[in-house]
Amino acid sequence: MKTLENFLLKNGACGDGFNFAKDLTLEQFLATCERGDWILWLFAKTNPDSLRELTLAKGHCANTVRHLMKDKRSIKAVDVAIKFGNGKATIEELEVAAAGASASYAASASYAASASYAAWASSASASYAASASYAASAGAGAGARKANRKLTADICRQFLPLQIWNQF
Repeated sequence: MKTLENFLLKNGACGDGFNFAKDLTLEQFLATCERGDWILWLFAKTNPDSLRELTLAKGHCANTVRHLMKDKRSIKAVDVAIKFGNGKATIEELEVAAAGASASYAASASYAASASYAAWASSASASYAASASYAASAGAGAGARKANRKLTADICRQFLPLQIWNQF
């Protein structure tokens, strides 16, 4: 059984993520991880050519904080990310939506901007491995952060099943 340790070291995993996953196989990691952002990061690193799948998962993760989004550009970015992931929007539409959500984030310093950040992250390129749980972390209490991280991990397991992962 090949553990994730070497891959995580080579790719600069965060300390907490490394400590959690270093002794796990990919299958064990996916089954037990309760952080959607960590799953998204690892998928982006191991599957750099899977932009649609990654964007679909990120869009659904960002959708968990949709109720916090005050700017329509952020909401649109989430919708376009999901459409792109489903093959119903172009890369150009995705880039336009990402730019709009980025402008929304830059225009505001409030918690709603964190939700905008999640929307922007959901529609950004596959190399950008941020997740919506970041938005939930920005202003919510510890219980809400933990619940959102678990929810986004479950979303990732749904949209990024083991069968589509590249083995390393």
